Amino acid sequence: MRVGVSFPTIDIGADFAAVRDFVQTADELGYSHLRILDHVLGADPQYHPEVPAFYYTHESYIHEPFTLMAYLAGITTHLELTTGIIILPQRQTALVAKQAAQVDVLSGGRVRLGIGVGWNPVEYEALNEDWRSRGKRCEEQMEVLRLLWTNEVIDYQGQWHRINHAGIKPLPVQRPIPIWIGAGAPGRPMPLDVAMRRIARLADGWFPLFSLSDDGRRAIDRVWQYADEAGRDRASIGLEGRLTLDADTGPQAWIDEANAWKAAGATHLGVGTTGAGLTTAQEHIDTIRRFKEVYEG
Repeated sequence: MRVGVSFPTIDIGADFAAVRDFVQTADELGYSHLRILDHVLGADPQYHPEVPAFYYTHESYIHEPFTLMAYLAGITTHLELTTGIIILPQRQTALVAKQAAQVDVLSGGRVRLGIGVGWNPVEYEALNEDWRSRGKRCEEQMEVLRLLWTNEVIDYQGQWHRINHAGIKPLPVQRPIPIWIGAGAPGRPMPLDVAMRRIARLADGWFPLFSLSDDGRRAIDRVWQYADEAGRDRASIGLEGRLTLDADTGPQAWIDEANAWKAAGATHLGVGTTGAGLTTAQEHIDTIRRFKEVYEG
């Protein structure tokens, strides 16, 4: 099981020295990957009573993922740079293909593209994309991305895309870049059935948001069942569990939860410090160092 870290973007904010120190520490400690979240816009909740819950707002400091990854590619040596996740249907597909390919080249083939359909219609409206069709469009986008990453020129006509004998340059190092799907939302962590079927048919792997409860294990089994029905090898679909390094639980609880994810078939684990009650950038750094010590010790 490959163990990576989630980048605490909201906690670190505009402290760019802390950004560098956190990421380079993760790289030096031997973490396998760094997960970076995405929101283009933050909405002001007082003007949007139609949205039932806001997990991020206009006050949340969130770096733009591709720009950040391009910077991180130059100051790290082995960390896989992972979007966890890009809200794909609110972005132009060919532009995402170009941006991801560019970062893959800059990093020497260290990109994993995590995607999702999002939860905030306010962003979709501002970016001039349709909220209601986002699930089905996402499936077509995955097809287009893979075509653009593996061909010099494509001629494609779909329901939402028309690419007339054109291609991107440079092509990525990885052809194609792995595409993983995030399923669930912070306030509703269990994935919808349609999302689990999409993962089973189309994804190289997936990021669940749930804890490893009985319901979570049943959801994992359901994805494997759908993969069988789609004629896919279960081993071809990765699974990344998540673990918050909460000081109130402590190292032994961290290890037990990490081992539980491994036993459940997780190929990856993302450990995070956001929501762990930490107040300084150094505390975030010390915590990921401590986990590495106890997990490998």
